[in-house]
Amino acid sequence: MLPILYSFRRCPYAMRARLALNVSGTAYVLREVALRDKPAAMLTASPKGTVPVLVLPDGRVIDESYDIMRWALQQNDPDNWLGHDGHYLDAASALVACNDGPFKATLDRYKYPERYSGQGADHSQSHYRSEGELFLQTLEDRLAADGGSHWLLGQHMTLADAAILPFIRQFAAVDQQWFDQSHYRRLQEWCAFLLNSDLFAAVMQKHKV
Repeated sequence: MLPILYSFRRCPYAMRARLALNVSGTAYVLREVALRDKPAAMLTASPKGTVPVLVLPDGRVIDESYDIMRWALQQNDPDNWLGHDGHYLDAASALVACNDGPFKATLDRYKYPERYSGQGADHSQSHYRSEGELFLQTLEDRLAADGGSHWLLGQHMTLADAAILPFIRQFAAVDQQWFDQSHYRRLQEWCAFLLNSDLFAAVMQKHKV
């Protein structure tokens, strides 16, 4: 039996899980989900009803995307995404916490400011973009560290790059022209390189529901 991954192609959390499963060489069954008609088997495995959900052959369920990434890489890490003896894990986890916490909250408001009107302070889309730029600048600075390594940690792609990329992709897509003309040059290059990679193309293939 193979692990089963319940996924939704455009979900950034599911993207990061697929990236790690793919690079680790883990064989699995992908079940593309229609979010408006979630399968009963997925809801039984994980009642919270969000993707991704990984069901292992022994019945264990992993339903947090970052946990799926770490599990996959702990099985096999041919590209050294975790670093020697997990060297990159602490730094990656700290960045992912910022991404999944305050940045994701700002990203949601930047994408859909009208949905949040009346919920406390009402702000414009440009306000939320400015808030999100705090994290963009953090990433830009990291990409410039060590003489410009082109990666968030160390001298090669790591867990951090794969975990954060799908969310920066979403942020950029809200106003692609603004992002392309912004001063985040290293972040633009990082995004373009990864989004045009064979790895990203592989995990973004379309599958029938």
